[in-house]
Amino acid sequence: MGLHADSLSKQYGPFTALDGVDLEVGSGERVGLLGPNGSGKTTMLRILAGLNSPTTGEVTIDGEQYAPDAYGVRRKVGYVAHETMLYDNLTARENLAFHAELRGVPEDRIDDVLELVDLRHRASSLPREFSHGMKKRLSLARAELDPPQILLMDEPFSGLDQFSTETVKELLTDRTVLLVTHEFEVALDVCTRIVILDKGEVVHDVPAESVESLPALRQTYREVVR
Repeated sequence: MGLHADSLSKQYGPFTALDGVDLEVGSGERVGLLGPNGSGKTTMLRILAGLNSPTTGEVTIDGEQYAPDAYGVRRKVGYVAHETMLYDNLTARENLAFHAELRGVPEDRIDDVLELVDLRHRASSLPREFSHGMKKRLSLARAELDPPQILLMDEPFSGLDQFSTETVKELLTDRTVLLVTHEFEVALDVCTRIVILDKGEVVHDVPAESVESLPALRQTYREVVR
């Protein structure tokens, strides 16, 4: 299950967030999307998640056009934002139950995903009582209620402890992933391909295995980001 972005552009008034981006993520690939603040990374993810519409261009998922009303296609894609967007007045279980009802997912799936992220013992706790890492894991559990074939993630490892980091890494296996990160080490560790975005354009795209070292990636980044 792969995705393809064809000539994606996004204008906000006079500002160009994306400028004719072509990007293909093949089935089973884990692509790390690097770039400075304001380069268009989050805009790209939100368009691919169906939350924003491009000004021009189109997205296809496994060959099917990704239109706003294409619900069957949208269910194949999961999006984990940088902000966890949890309801602090609902318990962890209630947060998941709300989204399970919206998606038509059986409630018995809730215990499965809580177990998956090691939060079943905190099912009755409110998210405001959670650490940042626990909130991130609960947002991942929400995405896993209806397991997506393509996972889009915005800074999934930011501020996580070692345990939460390993939990996230386990969820990235055996699926198609596009993740935004500022952490070069993470990109080399978990991704099969490295893409650098700058000023709304793809300026570098290579297999992760071709990157000789972390210093080499940092040097390339300095050279291609203007």
